[in-house]
Amino acid sequence: MASTVTTGKRPGYGQLLRTPGVWTFLLPGFAARQPFAMLTIGIVLLVQHTTGSYGSAGAVAAVTGVSMALFAPQSGKLADRFGQRAVLLPGVLVHAASVAALTSLALADAPLWALFAAAVPAGASVPQIGPMVRARWAAKLERSPLMPTAAAFESVTDEFTFVVGPVLATALCTGVHPAAGLIAEAALTLAGGLLFAAQSRTQPAVRPLTADSAPRVSALSVPGVRVLAVAFLGIGSVFGGMQVSLTAFSEEIGNPGANGLLYGVFAAGNMLAGIACGAIAWKSSPRRRMIIGYTGLTLAASLLWSVHSVALLGGLGLIVGLCIAPALISGYTLVEPLVPATARTEAFTWLTGAVALGQAAAVTVAGQLADAHGASAGFVVPLAGTALALVTLLALRSRLAPRNPGRIMARGVGHRVPVAVD
Repeated sequence: MASTVTTGKRPGYGQLLRTPGVWTFLLPGFAARQPFAMLTIGIVLLVQHTTGSYGSAGAVAAVTGVSMALFAPQSGKLADRFGQRAVLLPGVLVHAASVAALTSLALADAPLWALFAAAVPAGASVPQIGPMVRARWAAKLERSPLMPTAAAFESVTDEFTFVVGPVLATALCTGVHPAAGLIAEAALTLAGGLLFAAQSRTQPAVRPLTADSAPRVSALSVPGVRVLAVAFLGIGSVFGGMQVSLTAFSEEIGNPGANGLLYGVFAAGNMLAGIACGAIAWKSSPRRRMIIGYTGLTLAASLLWSVHSVALLGGLGLIVGLCIAPALISGYTLVEPLVPATARTEAFTWLTGAVALGQAAAVTVAGQLADAHGASAGFVVPLAGTALALVTLLALRSRLAPRNPGRIMARGVGHRVPVAVD
C-alpha cells in the first residue's frame, strides 16, 4: 500500500546538496574514496611487471578483493559500535603499511606466497569510505524523501571513482614507475582517510549500551539484508564478467584498444542512469523499483554472449549499464527502512563487500571460460549471476518490506512527499 501526500517542491540534487552540514563530509569523502579503485589495477600492473605473469598478478589482486569482502562488514560493525573515527584512524595506518609491504615484496621479487600473505591485510584494511558516507546520509536524512536521491548521488560518485581511479593508477604505473600506482594509492588513502575521520561532527551517533538498552542487532540478522547481499553478488558478477570478457573480446577481434571504449560505454550507462534516478520524484516503492530494474538487468545480460560486433556489444553494454544503477540505488535505499540505525554502516559494508566478492568470483570464472571457449563463454557469467540473484529476489521479496510501513514524514525539509511503502 502506498501513502500519498503532497509537496510543493520535488526532491532533487540541488535540495540534497543544500542539506546543512553535508559538504563537510562529502568533499573529504570524495577524496578518500578515490584510491579504492586504484588498488586492484595497481597490484595487477606491478605484479605483472615483476613476475611477467598476468595469472599471478590476477591471483594476488583476487586475494585482496576477497579479503576486503570478508573483512569489510566487520569494519562496518565496529564503526556502528565505536564510531567511524575510531575505526578509520588505525585502519588507514594499517592499510598504508600493508600496501607498502606488498609493494616492497613485489619489487624484491619475493615468492608468490609472500605476495598473497601481504595481500590479505592490504585488502582487509581497505577503509570503507563509501559505506560510511552512505551511513552519514542515512543519519542526516532519516525518513526523508531525499534518501533515494542521496543513494543515486552516491552511485554516480562510486562510478566516477571507478572511471578515474584506474586511469590515474595506469598512468602512474606506465608513465612514472610500475610501483607508482600503489604508492599513490597508499598516500591518498592515508591523507584522505585522516581528513574524513576528522569530520567527527557528521558521523552517525554512537548509542552506548546501557542496562536498559536492547541488544545490538547484526545487520546480517535482518532477512532483507541477506536478500540484498545475494542481489549485489549478482551485480558484482556483471562488473567482473564484463571486465574480463570485454578484454577477451577485444583481443579476439584483433583490436585491444576497443576494450577501453566498450567498458567506458558500459560505465557511462551506469552513470547516466544513476543521475536520472536521483532526478526523478519516485512514487513507486524502492522494492518494486529494484525488482523491475533487476529484471531488466538480467534480460540485458542474457544477450551478451550472442553479440559479435563492436557496435552491437557497445549498445548492449550501454543498456546493461543503464539497468545496473536502478538496482543498486534501490538496494541501498532499502537499507534505511530495513535496518536499525545502530547497524547501518555494517549493512552498507555487507552490500559493498557482496559486490566485491561477486566481482572477484566472476573475474576468475569468466577468465577460465574465456581461455577455454572464447569471450562469448565469459559473457555467460553475468547472465548466470543475475539470473540466480533475480530468482532469489523474487522468491524472497516479502523480506524487503520496510520495518515500519505507513506514512513517512520528511524530516528537516518542511513538507510532505509521496512515499510508497508496499
